[in-house]
Parts: sequence; structure tokens; C-alpha cells
Amino acid sequence: MEPEQYALLAHVEHEHWWFRGQRRLVAALLDGRLPIHADGRVLDAGCGTGGTTAWLRRYGEVVGVDRAAEAAPFWPAAGLRRMARGSIAALPFRSESFTLVTCFDVLYHRQVLDEESALAEFSRVLRPDGLLLLRVPAYDWLQGGHDVAVHTRHRYTRGEVVAAVRAAGLSPEVATYGNCFLFPLALAKRVSERWRGPSQEEMAVPSPLLNAALLGVLGLEALVAPRRALPFGLSVVVLARKPARAAPPRPLAVSGAGRAP
Repeated sequence: MEPEQYALLAHVEHEHWWFRGQRRLVAALLDGRLPIHADGRVLDAGCGTGGTTAWLRRYGEVVGVDRAAEAAPFWPAAGLRRMARGSIAALPFRSESFTLVTCFDVLYHRQVLDEESALAEFSRVLRPDGLLLLRVPAYDWLQGGHDVAVHTRHRYTRGEVVAAVRAAGLSPEVATYGNCFLFPLALAKRVSERWRGPSQEEMAVPSPLLNAALLGVLGLEALVAPRRALPFGLSVVVLARKPARAAPPRPLAVSGAGRAP
């Protein structure tokens, strides 16, 4: 991202309807599969300024990693201590260290040159039966002014993400689009940018009434998406599980009846 985007992100991510709505969807996907206040470990890969990283502490001990020097100064204000600088394509953690790995709106970035390596790293650091929760922006043809500011390399289809996750050895349990109900408004905004130029207004917190209304729409999506995949939207969200390690074969019981005297 452009350096000024980090300060803007830290300023809005606690109140802005989009960030709060995405956390509602995360909770809807995880709460039935991962106990709240679990004793596991959580990795937020590409944690940015840390607002969501701090929120993820409800699922266990949280570690965040991000390569951007501009993000690190915001971590102490979020109460985050166990943080690391590093690339998601070469994670500085032991194999099978985490019960949950999250990666929100990072793989799309133009500095992520090899998404296959990043997904392989997520799989490596996950414990058997652990979960990966991945979110990326949808549809390359939707790129707009905000994508320029945050250095978007690629926007994805659901099929692309599912195929990439499976190639990393993980099994998708939920694969859905997000921000489906607001998609027509976003599409109109993208089309209008073609003639009036890009805008950064989407990162500003709207009026309290509008902010609450838009959050309510995402709240409805959070009720639907875990049960029925949404057919289109501004984001792709995939929850996948690392296969459990196969139990060792039980030794065969040897009956005394066939033994030599």
C-alpha cells in the first residue's frame, strides 16, 4: 500500500462498516468450528495495522506477521506484543504451530509474487485439522481507484481461490463471495470512476446512520454465507481445513490358539 494508507487504515478499521461487517462474517464462519477463547494459536498473516489481529484473540493466542515497516508502529496501540516482520511466502514460524491461520486481503497484493508459496506456507504452519480463513477481492474487471492506492495485483474468482487452496493440500469447507447484497452499488461506483476519476471515499467512515445501515446489510450476509454460498460479490472468502494426520495402524491381536506348544 501507499504509506499514507496505513494511517488511514488504523484510523477507520475499528468503526468502518466494512471492517466490522467482515469480522461478523469471520465470527459466523469460525464460531461453530473453533471454540471461542480456545487454547490454540492463531496466525494473522499480513496483519497490517493490527485491528483484526487484536479481535482474533477470542480464538486463542494470536501472532501477527507483516512485511511492511509502515504497519509496525500501530501494533502497540492495539495491545499487540507477539508480532513479527516477515513475508507470508517465507513465514518465520515452525511447522504445525497454529490451529488457525487467517489472511485477509493480502494475496492480491502486487508484492506477493508467488501465491502458491504463500499458500504452501499457510499449510505448513497449520496443525493437522487446523483451519485457514482466506479473503481476497473479487473480479479483476472491478479494479478501481482504491486498487491503485493499495497496489492490487489481481482480483480473484471463487473458482481460482478454491483451486489454489486445494493445490496447497487443504480441503475447502466454505467458499463464498462476500459483499453480495451491496454489489450493485459497488458496480455503479466502479463504472462512475471511469468518467469522474478515482476516489478514496470508500475508506472514510460515513455518517453514523449510513454506517449502521451498511453494517446491518453485512450482518445479514453473515447469517447466510456460512450455510449457502453467495453467487457473486466484492470479495471471495474461503475456509479450508488441513487434513488430520492419519492414525497409526493398530497392531494385530495374536491369538494363543495358533501358537506352537
